[in-house]
Amino acid sequence: MKRRFLKLAAATALVALAVAGCGGDDDGPTPAQPAPSVEPAGGGDELVVGRILPETGLLSTLSPAMVVAVDLAVEDIKAAGGNIRLLRADSQTDPDVAPEAVNRLLGEGAQVIVGASASGVSQSFIQTLYDAQIPQCSPSNTSPSFSTQENAAFYFRTVPPDQAVSLILAQIVAADGATNVAIPARADDWGNNLSRLMADRLADLGVNAEVFAYDDDATSFDPTVAAIEAMGPDAVVLVTFAEGAQIIRSLLEAGVPPTAMYATDGTYDLNLPEMVDPNNPNVLDGMVMTAAGGSSEFSERLVDLTDGNVLYGGQAYDCVMILALAARAAGSNDGPAIIEQVGKVTSVGQQCREYGECAALIDAGVDIDYEGVSGPLALDEVGDPTFGRYVVAQFIDGTLTVIDSQDVDLTTLG
Repeated sequence: MKRRFLKLAAATALVALAVAGCGGDDDGPTPAQPAPSVEPAGGGDELVVGRILPETGLLSTLSPAMVVAVDLAVEDIKAAGGNIRLLRADSQTDPDVAPEAVNRLLGEGAQVIVGASASGVSQSFIQTLYDAQIPQCSPSNTSPSFSTQENAAFYFRTVPPDQAVSLILAQIVAADGATNVAIPARADDWGNNLSRLMADRLADLGVNAEVFAYDDDATSFDPTVAAIEAMGPDAVVLVTFAEGAQIIRSLLEAGVPPTAMYATDGTYDLNLPEMVDPNNPNVLDGMVMTAAGGSSEFSERLVDLTDGNVLYGGQAYDCVMILALAARAAGSNDGPAIIEQVGKVTSVGQQCREYGECAALIDAGVDIDYEGVSGPLALDEVGDPTFGRYVVAQFIDGTLTVIDSQDVDLTTLG
């Protein structure tokens, strides 16, 4: 894959790993040694995939679909003759915990990484993977930062950055007649970027918007809600994780109706009404949410294996598939060789949809265009999808119901 900042020609040895946690504590865990090069998946030695997802923490509600999808991808690859093994770690949705977990995965032999879920968590160890030349694929990082930063040369994702979802949600809010919008947002990489994009998109549509950033480690959101109440908005767009339930509860108490509330993927939870008010299943009726979607066929495959929330499952499945196919196309499990093939196996070539079909084409010397279960990917030169599929959902009679879907060509967005 051609990357803006990728400089591989002069690299003759891997750099020793350094933990990329907050504060740069010199007393951190002993750096793991990079995994050795082996033969490609389906050829000789196995491709070792390290999975780092939020099985606990503020984004744990999104984890089941991604965890199951990664397992399914590994099973499908093995069933088609691929040679692959999975290692697992819990990010705890914590940028102070995740780097140590990633170092453990690398020490156990992981040659590629799938995760993290939160953009801020990926930022906590991306330098470690860059130094070690370990390819990383995230199924749910949407911060635009990854598209331009130098240490993202071994990073790609299967979900588009927030330029697309911010436009979709801004258009919905404006079409509903809002003129004065409050945006409570986490003050982390994801929250800062998405809230700024939302405010800019709304301004382009003639809607006034103000961002109310709060510390992502906050335990009380009373000051944020008080400031929003003083603003007197006619709509509120939440850029939050699980703490959004507390903010929503306070907004309801302040008189903001659920029909004036909108949210993004960090708050997308089928059980959100129970989190806000366990005694009133209809407490959020009318609230609208947007999130990245996928194919209905794969969603049906996931729904019986999860609590029904299949968000980012397709993107997680595609991460594993792309890494395995890139390794096969490269003829090596070496990090630079894999990352060089990532964009190529998702773009110009013969379309294929399953590992066995795609692997056979690669073995025959045919260029492939893997069409993912999350939709056409066509990764660009910095590892971002150029296609996005999004769902719009609304709480209706206590149930989060998909009411619309939109496909976006990101090459047309400013």
